[in-house]
Amino acid sequence: MTKTLNAIFDGKVLCLEEPLELKPNTHVKVRIETISVPHGKKCSFIKTARSLKLEGPVDWSTNLEEHLYGEKRQ
Repeated sequence: MTKTLNAIFDGKVLCLEEPLELKPNTHVKVRIETISVPHGKKCSFIKTARSLKLEGPVDWSTNLEEHLYGEKRQ
């Protein structure tokens, strides 16, 4: 079986970015190929939030606790 997986080296071990379905003690051959992660334009939180197109009440920020807990808190 051949499978390509992405991983991140944390300084001690490689951490796979997705599960690997192998039985314990399975012998594997590992080939290391570094990849560059694109560092494009930074995106602001507001742009990210708007891109999600979330819907909610217009008074969300002023009545947060009422919307979260169902009652006004003093």
